[in-house]
Amino acid sequence: MASIQMCTFTLHRYLFGVDVRQVQEVLRSQPMTRVPLAPPLVRGLINLRGQIVTAFDLRERLGLPKRDADREPVNVVLRRDEGAIALLVDDIGDVVEMDENMLERPPHTFRGPAAELVRRVVQMPGALLCVMDTDLATGTGD
Repeated sequence: MASIQMCTFTLHRYLFGVDVRQVQEVLRSQPMTRVPLAPPLVRGLINLRGQIVTAFDLRERLGLPKRDADREPVNVVLRRDEGAIALLVDDIGDVVEMDENMLERPPHTFRGPAAELVRRVVQMPGALLCVMDTDLATGTGD
């Protein structure tokens, strides 16, 4: 059986994950430059050691309540062929290893953006891990 590793993070009170092979690094809040006329999903640009990285607010994409003003997001920087992107999340979790056969289809009760963006789910102790399609979440897919 094939084993996979997921980098986990939280948004609001939900647990999400992305394939760890996509993750370049995880950073605490970074100074951000707003992009005029960009959609609300695009929170801004960060300078990552000379590389300009677009930061996407996943709370906005999923229709979740806005983050408290005094709470800074965590940047999960993902590798892409066209350059790195950052996902703004509430907290970073662990890297979780699991068998591929643990991945299931999302429940039919998922509605709205979650139904579009969550490709698989995994029952974890005390939580449902939602495996996100980051291309769809950020609009950066081909």
